[in-house]
Amino acid sequence: MYDVVVTGARCAGSPAAMLFARQGYRVLLLEKARFPQDTLSSHYIHQPGVALLDRWGLLDELRAAGCRPIDHQSYEAPGVRLDGFSLPVDGHRTTYAPRRFVLDPILARGAVAAGVEFRESCTVGDLLFEDGRVVGVRYTTPGGAEATERARLVVGADGMRSLVARKAGAPKIVEHPRMTCTYYSYWAGVPAHFELYERPGRWIALAPTNDDLTLIMTYFPQSEFSDVRTAVEPAYLGAVRTTAPGLYERMSAGRRVERMYGTGQQENYFRKAFGPGWVLLGDAVHHKDSITARGITDAFLQAESLTGHIGERLHDDTALTAALERYERDLDDTFHNFYQGALNVAELKPDAQAELLRKLAGHQELTDRFFSTVSGACSFDDFYNDDLLTVLDQS
Repeated sequence: MYDVVVTGARCAGSPAAMLFARQGYRVLLLEKARFPQDTLSSHYIHQPGVALLDRWGLLDELRAAGCRPIDHQSYEAPGVRLDGFSLPVDGHRTTYAPRRFVLDPILARGAVAAGVEFRESCTVGDLLFEDGRVVGVRYTTPGGAEATERARLVVGADGMRSLVARKAGAPKIVEHPRMTCTYYSYWAGVPAHFELYERPGRWIALAPTNDDLTLIMTYFPQSEFSDVRTAVEPAYLGAVRTTAPGLYERMSAGRRVERMYGTGQQENYFRKAFGPGWVLLGDAVHHKDSITARGITDAFLQAESLTGHIGERLHDDTALTAALERYERDLDDTFHNFYQGALNVAELKPDAQAELLRKLAGHQELTDRFFSTVSGACSFDDFYNDDLLTVLDQS
């Protein structure tokens, strides 16, 4: 019997398994894929996520994997351009946008180094219940055999379509409609920093990644998904040409080196986080439109929160329930503003904040603090401080 079984070994599952193992627990980590394997992802890591990678001892390996560091951000919309960067977190200001087939194996190796038993190509098909409590999982091995493992706690880090959430009956307690769809690809010969471009109904994001490539993403309203998906490349190039003409010229001098990737499944929700014998993590418990690129960083923060609250309390029923309640409160306290902020951006209506952003031009500290509200280095309350109010009053 294991102390913890974690289903899903990507950005939420591997760090949680690693941290549980470092606390002395016996941990099994199950993953349906076989690494390295890519997955749909904006794959940008904000400053708090970089700081956690360093704390966990994994940042040097990420750097060694050849992911270009990022230390400059720009935002451009009709009538406004801002340049700067988010404030540092624990001394880390530089960020990264690693490919997932690079990042995820690094996280899994960190878990294994901590003592986690990691099994790939294992598909979890059901939960085991006793007296209304989850006590383990049933899964298929790489050879096709059915197996079961028991655990004190089953952690569902298995994504938006979480089997653990479905089998445990975890309801969505907050939910909003899909707002955007996104398509992206990778380009060679297109130099870039972390760049954002917006006009009504369009959002373009790009960042340097591994192998000297640049990730270039386009966002469209969800209402256009059926049209965009039938003519992806023209829609993608047209969005860049009309939203960021300078970028379009850079792309014309470069070349696309991979196929188009995309999705209209941009769900927005919080699920009930835990129940008897189970808990949800990462996209399984909370997902928002990827337009603010917070998925990886949020998964790291949730893994740190969950394992920190549980600590040595795993085998004490009362203490474990109290720890899981604190974790659930953390989800609301930490991610509510990020959730609402993503929904605001996903409206694709830049005029709503254009006046404010125009007034930030020429005020570098305030510009950096604005970028920091998205990264998490600065709270929204701290951004709306006396210095900002003074600038707004003077403008």
